[in-house]
Amino acid sequence: MTVATIASHQVRAGRTTELGLLVLALALGVGAYALVGLGTADAVPTNWLGYAIGLTVLSLALHGVLRWRAPYADPVILPLAVGLNGIGLAMIYRIDLAEETGFSVRQLTWTALSMVLAAAVLVWLRDHRTLRRYTYVAMLAGLVLLVLPLLPFIGATINGARIWVRVGGVGLQPAEFGKIALAVFFAGYLVSNRDTLALAGPKLLGLQLPRARDLGPILLVWLVSLGVLVLERDLGTSLLFFGMFVAMLYLATERVSWVVIGLALFAGGAAAAASTFGHVAARFDVWLHALDDEVYARSPGGSGQLVQGLWGMASGGLFGTGWGEGRPDLVPYAESDFIVASLGEELGLTGLMAVLACYLVLVQRGLRTAIGVRDGFGKLLAGGLSFVIAVQCFVVVGGVTRLIPLTGLTTPFLAYGGSSLVANWVVVALLLRISDEARRPAPAVRTVTPGGGTPTGGPGTGTPAHGTPVVTGTPVGPGVGRAGGDGDDDQPTEVVRGVPR
Repeated sequence: MTVATIASHQVRAGRTTELGLLVLALALGVGAYALVGLGTADAVPTNWLGYAIGLTVLSLALHGVLRWRAPYADPVILPLAVGLNGIGLAMIYRIDLAEETGFSVRQLTWTALSMVLAAAVLVWLRDHRTLRRYTYVAMLAGLVLLVLPLLPFIGATINGARIWVRVGGVGLQPAEFGKIALAVFFAGYLVSNRDTLALAGPKLLGLQLPRARDLGPILLVWLVSLGVLVLERDLGTSLLFFGMFVAMLYLATERVSWVVIGLALFAGGAAAAASTFGHVAARFDVWLHALDDEVYARSPGGSGQLVQGLWGMASGGLFGTGWGEGRPDLVPYAESDFIVASLGEELGLTGLMAVLACYLVLVQRGLRTAIGVRDGFGKLLAGGLSFVIAVQCFVVVGGVTRLIPLTGLTTPFLAYGGSSLVANWVVVALLLRISDEARRPAPAVRTVTPGGGTPTGGPGTGTPAHGTPVVTGTPVGPGVGRAGGDGDDDQPTEVVRGVPR
C-alpha cells in the first residue's frame, strides 16, 4: 500500500542572515571610503562619520522594509547591492580627490533616492503578478522612453551619443528605465504566446527552426534595436535590449534555434552598421587597432582612453596599488565609463575578480529566484532582469579589457550616474519581491480522504489509518508548473510522491 504525501520543507525567512551580511557589506563600503582618505592624505575623511551613518541608516531602513513587506525575500541580494554601491562610492570619492570634482556627493544623493524608491516599490507592489495587467502599457512606456532623446529641446547629444534628456538642468538617460518597462512587456507577451513561439518548424542542419510566421516579434525587436543604434548612436543600449529579448525568448520556449537566429541577426546588423555608419566603424577601429599611433592620437574618437585604462590595470598588477595610491585620474571618465579600470588599478586583479564575483552571485540569486517562483510571468521577469545585469557587466568589462568594442554602458551600482543607479535599485527591488513569492512556504495544509472525511489513526498517534491516501500542501490549478503558461499558471505547483508502507 502507498500513501500520497507532499514533501514538506521548512523555509527560514533569512532576515537575520541578511542583517549579518549587511554588516559586512557596510564595513566594506565604509572601510573603503576611510582607506581612500588614508591613502591620499594620511587621515580619515572629515565627512566619513556622516557618510557612514547615512549609508547605514539607508541600508537598515531597507532591511526593515523587507522584514515588514517581504519577509521571505532572498537574503543575499540586498547586501550584494549595498556592498557594490559602497565600493563605487569610495572609488568615485577617490577620483574626486584627484580631479577636484564633486561627483561623490551627487552619487550619494542618488543612492539615497534610489534606495527610497526601491523601498517604495516593495511597499506598493505586494504581488509581482500585478505587473502582468500592464503588459502593453509597459511596451508603450518603454518605446516612449527609448525615443525621448530624439525629441527636440529636451534631447541632448553627449560624446556623440544622443541618449540623454535634460529637464530643468537635470540630465537623465531614459533608456535605463526603458529596460525595466520592456522587461515587463517581454515577460507578459512571452508568457501568453510561448506555445505559439515554441511550435516546431522546418529542420536545418539538425536544428529545429521556428515557423516563418512566428519570426515577427524577433524581427520587430531587431529593427527597433537597429533604430536605436542608428538614430541615437548607442551600441550598448541596442545590444542590451535585443539580447534581453532573445534571452527571455529562450527562457519561454527552451528552443536553441531562437538564440541562433538572434545571434545571426545581431551579427548581421552590427556588420552592416559598421560598414555604413561612421560612428560604429570608429568603435570597431578603436577596438581592432587600439595601439596604432594614428588611432591612439585621433581626436575625438581615438583609442587614448582605452589604452590608458589598459595601462592603469597593468600597473595595478595582481594586488593593486591600494586605495588612493594609483592614478585613475589619467583616464578620461574614470568615474563612469572606466570605473572598472580604476578599480583594477587600485585593487589589482584580485580585487577586481572579487567585485566580479559579487556580480556573479547577484545574477545567480536572480536566476535561482526565476527557477523557484511558481508562475510563468515571474520566471521570465526575474530571468530577464538577471540577464540585464549580467550582460551589462559583460559588455562593460569586455569593452574596458578590449575583449569587445566599447559600448558606453555603465557598470551597475559602481559607475557614476543617477539614471543607472536608480534603475538598478528598482531592478533589485523587483527581484526581492519575486524572490519573496518564490521562497514563501505554502499557506495552507489540507488532508483529503477517499470518502471526504477526516482520516483516523491509532489512539494518540495522529497518523492516518492504514491505506488512507493523504494529500497535504497547496492546491493545483490549470497550467501549474509551466515556465511560461497561460493566464491560469499563477498557482503554485504541488509535487506528490508515493511513499511505500
